[in-house]
Amino acid sequence: MTRTVFCKKYQQDLEGLDKPPYPGAKGQDIFENVSKKAWTEWQAHQTMLINEKQLSMMDPGARKFLQQEMEKFLAGEDFEQAEGYVPPSK
Repeated sequence: MTRTVFCKKYQQDLEGLDKPPYPGAKGQDIFENVSKKAWTEWQAHQTMLINEKQLSMMDPGARKFLQQEMEKFLAGEDFEQAEGYVPPSK
């Protein structure tokens, strides 16, 4: 049986994650309030940001930037896009 959550990004009940993606309170919050769909989309977007902006995960500033962008993305707010990015047409 799949677990459902009310996803804060999509504002609807969707399939939840299998386990918290981070340790601690932040991971628990994501586990309880973010759908598997939204988390998978964030992971793809995060990878694009890391690659296009050539971010180093050794740099605390880059990690902080990604954390802030993750919070915006998952809250359904405006978030950073890679330069020249055009979303695929549906």
